[in-house]
Amino acid sequence: MQFVERKTHPDSQEQLTSHGINPVLAKLWASRGVDSIEAANLELKSLISPHELKNCFSAAKYLADAFVARKHLLIIADYDCDGATACAVGILGLEELGQSFGVKIHFLVPNRFSMGYGLTPEVVKLAAQQNPKPDILITVDNGIASIAGVELANQLGMEVLVTDHHLPADELPAASHIVNPNQPGDTFKSKALAGVGVMFYLLLALRSELRERGIFDQQTQPRLEKLLDFVALGTVADVAQLDRNNRILVSAGIRRIRNGQMHPGIEALFEVSGREHQKSNTFDLGFGLGPRLNAAGRLADMSLGIRCLINQDRYEAKQLAQELDKMNRERRDIEGDMKQTALVNLAEIPHEHLFSLSLFDNTWHQGVIGILASRLKDKYHRPVITFAPAEEKTADGQLIIKGSGRSISGFHLRDALDYISKKHPLMIKKFGGHAMAAGLSIEYQQLESFREAFEGIAKQWIDENSLHRKLVHDGHLPIEMINTDIAEKLSNEVWGQGFPEPIFIGEFRVLKQTLLKDKHSKLELVPVHGSLPKPLLGIWFGHTDPLPHQIHLAYRLLVDHFLGYPRAQLHIEAAYQAEI
Repeated sequence: MQFVERKTHPDSQEQLTSHGINPVLAKLWASRGVDSIEAANLELKSLISPHELKNCFSAAKYLADAFVARKHLLIIADYDCDGATACAVGILGLEELGQSFGVKIHFLVPNRFSMGYGLTPEVVKLAAQQNPKPDILITVDNGIASIAGVELANQLGMEVLVTDHHLPADELPAASHIVNPNQPGDTFKSKALAGVGVMFYLLLALRSELRERGIFDQQTQPRLEKLLDFVALGTVADVAQLDRNNRILVSAGIRRIRNGQMHPGIEALFEVSGREHQKSNTFDLGFGLGPRLNAAGRLADMSLGIRCLINQDRYEAKQLAQELDKMNRERRDIEGDMKQTALVNLAEIPHEHLFSLSLFDNTWHQGVIGILASRLKDKYHRPVITFAPAEEKTADGQLIIKGSGRSISGFHLRDALDYISKKHPLMIKKFGGHAMAAGLSIEYQQLESFREAFEGIAKQWIDENSLHRKLVHDGHLPIEMINTDIAEKLSNEVWGQGFPEPIFIGEFRVLKQTLLKDKHSKLELVPVHGSLPKPLLGIWFGHTDPLPHQIHLAYRLLVDHFLGYPRAQLHIEAAYQAEI
C-alpha cells in the first residue's frame, strides 16, 4: 500500500480560519476544494437555481398543464435506493403540489430479473395495462437510455417525461421532456446530482410555476424541504460525488433527521438498523439505511421499499422496515457465499498479472453481483465485473448473463463498455452506468471474448501504478486535537464520495490489544510524541494479528457513545513500521 498525503492549500486555509473556522476543519475543507468562506456555506439558499437545469422549467410547465387537464401520471421507478427515494419524492411532492387539482400519483417498479433496467418495452406494456391507463409516464433515476421503451409508449398513446442523471448514449429517447444534468447542452454546474436530486429540482421548478399561476404564494406553498431526508439518503446511497450542491442537499437532509423532522419510513429504518437518528451522518445513510432499502430491489421487489418510505403510519412503516431488515440479512448471507466462491475461483487462475477481473458463476444471484463486484474491487484494486445467469434466453435458446461492474479511479467503466460495444458490435446486448459503476448483458458464449476485450482496454487505459492501492491521508493531527470535541466536529460534517472522510497518521505505543467477537482488535494507545491525560481507545475492524509495541497508524477519529458517554476513538485503517 502506498501512503500519499493530501495536498494542502494554505491560502484557502488561512482565509477560512480568519473567519473563525476551527483550524482542523479549515485545513480539511481547504484540501477538499473549499477555497472561501462563501464556498463553505451549506445553506439551502445557496443551491444552484433550477433555472440553470436544462428543460427543468419547461417540464414544470408541462406538469402544471397536466394537473389542470386532470391527466393520469405514473412514475416508473428504478430498483435501487436512489430510484426508491426519487419515487418517494415524486409521489409525495407531486401529490402535495397538485392537491388542489386532486392529483393522485401511482408508481410502477420494474422487476429487475424479468424486465431489465429502465423503461423497457416490457415495462411500457405493463404500464399501459394499469387502471386508469396513464397519460404520462415519469421516469425517475432511469429513462435516458430507454429509446425503444419511449417509442412504444408514444405509440400506445402515453407521453414520457424523463428525469435521470445517468450518462446518455449518442441517441436520446423521443420523450416529451428530458431533465438530466448530463444530457447534451446542459450547462448545469453540478453534474453529480443523483436521480432523487433531479426529481427534487423538478419539484422546485413546478412549485415556482404554480406560484406564478396563483395556486399558492410564498406563505401557503408546500414546504418541499420536508422531502430532504429522502434526498440525502438517495444521494449518499448512490455514492454521488459530494460537490458543494450535493453537500447542501445532504447537509439539509441530515439536519432534519437529527432534529426528528423525518418521514416515518426513515425513522423506522434507523430503528431496525440500530442507529440513532439524533447522531446521524452520511455513514449511517450509506451503510445502515441504504443497504436495507437496496435489499428489496436486489432480492424481491422495490415496491416494498417505496411503500416503507411513503407510509405515513409509524406502525406500518416499522413493519415494512422489519421486512427490509430481514431481506438485508438474507442478502448478506447470499453475498458471503458468493464471495467465497469468487475467492476460490480466483485462487485457481493466475490473476495477479491481470488489469481487470471478469467472473461468472451459474449459482450467483443477479441481484447481489453488484455488491460482490464492489467487494472484489476493494480487495484486488482493479476493475471488476461479476456475471450471473439472467432469467431470459435468446431466441435460439442461448443463455444470457447479466454483469455488474465496479471500477477504480482513472478507469471510466461506462466509457470502456461503450468502446467495446463499438469495436465489437455483437458482443454486448445492452449496457449503461457511470464512471465507477455499470451494468451489462451478454450471451454466455461471449464471456471469454468479452473478458479478453475488457482486459485489453484495461491494459490500454490503466497505468500499472494505479493498480497499487493508495491510502490518501491528511497528515498528522496534533496530539492536543485528538479529543472528543474535535471528533464530534468531524462527525457532524458531511463526508462522502468526492469529499472523503479525513484519515490521519501518527505513531503510537500499544499498551493493550484484545479481541472483540474474535474478529476485531480493541486497542489502548498512547502517542509516542506528546502526552494525553489517559490512553486513547482504538478499534481495527476485521484485523486480529498482534501489533508490535510501537507502530505507525493511519486512522479516522470518531466518537464512541459507549453507555451514553461520548469519547474519542481511533478507527484504524492501516499500520506500517517505517516513517512515510
